[in-house]
Amino acid sequence: MKKLYLVFAVLAIAALALSACGSSEPEAATVSEDDCADEAVLCVGLVTDVGEIDDKSFNQSAWEGVQLAVDEMGAFSKYVETKDAKDYAANIGLFAEKDYDVIVTVGFAMGDATLAAAAEYPEIDFIGVDQGQWGGEVANVAGLIFPEDKSGFLAGALAAQMTETGTIAAVLGTDLVPPVVAFKEGYEAGALYINPDINLISTYHPGGMDVAFVDPEWGATTSKQAIDQGADVVFGAGGKTGNGALIEVASHEGSLCIGVDTDQWETVPEAQPCLITSAMKLITPGVFDLISASSAGEFPAGNFLGTVGLAPFHDFDDSVPQEVKDTLDEIDAGLQDGSITTGYGE
Repeated sequence: MKKLYLVFAVLAIAALALSACGSSEPEAATVSEDDCADEAVLCVGLVTDVGEIDDKSFNQSAWEGVQLAVDEMGAFSKYVETKDAKDYAANIGLFAEKDYDVIVTVGFAMGDATLAAAAEYPEIDFIGVDQGQWGGEVANVAGLIFPEDKSGFLAGALAAQMTETGTIAAVLGTDLVPPVVAFKEGYEAGALYINPDINLISTYHPGGMDVAFVDPEWGATTSKQAIDQGADVVFGAGGKTGNGALIEVASHEGSLCIGVDTDQWETVPEAQPCLITSAMKLITPGVFDLISASSAGEFPAGNFLGTVGLAPFHDFDDSVPQEVKDTLDEIDAGLQDGSITTGYGE
C-alpha cells in the first residue's frame, strides 16, 4: 500500500520517553505555537485517549507518526494526554483555538468529540485514529482504520502452529471498542483455521473505557490464569493491560506471547523472552501519510485504510519452522485476495 518503505522507519523508532504534555520541533526550528496561524508553518497537535502517550502501543505509535512529520516536513508538534474522557473536547480545543493545521485524535472513544470539533473548526483537518466514518463523509475528517481481524487471523494461525499444549489465550481490552473485538475474533478464527479442535481462552477486561487499557496488573493476573489452564501462547491486545499480560508470560519459561499494534519487541523489551511476533497495525505511516496529504491540500474525507501484518520474529526466527512461515505467507496472500476470510463482520 502507501509508502511501504515507512514500515522500516516504524520498526526503527525507539520507544519515546515522554511526560504528561510535550512538544517537539526540528533542531533548527525557530517556530513556536504562536506561529501556527502562519500559513507557512505546519502545526500538528495530538490528543491521546486515556491510554497515555507512552503506552508502548497505540497512542505512542500515533505520536511517532506525528514525529515523522516533524522530521520529514519540518512541522511543529505538540501532544496533550487525556486523563478523563470528559476532557476530550476541551483537549481538542487547546489546539483548535491556537490555529493548528492538523489535529490527531487517538481512539474509537474520541469519535464524537472529533466530529463535533470538525464541525466547529472546518478549516482544520482532523485525523481520527480508529474512528471509522460510517455516517457519511465529513470534508475535514479522515478516519484511519485497519482490518484488525486480518492481523489477528495471522497471529492466531501462528499461535495454533506453535502451541505444544493445544491451548492458546488472548488477554484483551474492553469489548466496547470494535478494533479490540476484531483482533479477538480474527485471532480465534486464524487458530481454528489451522486446528478446528484447538482450545481457546479469550478474556476481555471487565472494566470500562477509563481502565480497560491501563491495568497491567489485571493483564498479568489474567495471563497467569490462562497459563495455569494450559495455555502456552498468549496474545496481549489492550495497551498497558496487554503489556502486563506479555511481561507475565515472559516469566514462564517455554511459553510464547504475541504483542499488538506495533512491533512490541522494540517497545516492551521485558517481553522479549517470550515475544515471538506482534499483530501490527501500521499506525505510524498511516498518520504520517494523512498529515502529508493535508499539507499538500489533498486531504481525503471518509475512511482511510491502513495496513496490517505480523512483525519480524526477531530472536525466535530460527524457532519458527519454515513450513509455518510458508503457511503464514499463503494465509496472508489469501487474506489479501479474498480467498480466505476471517468471518468477522459477516
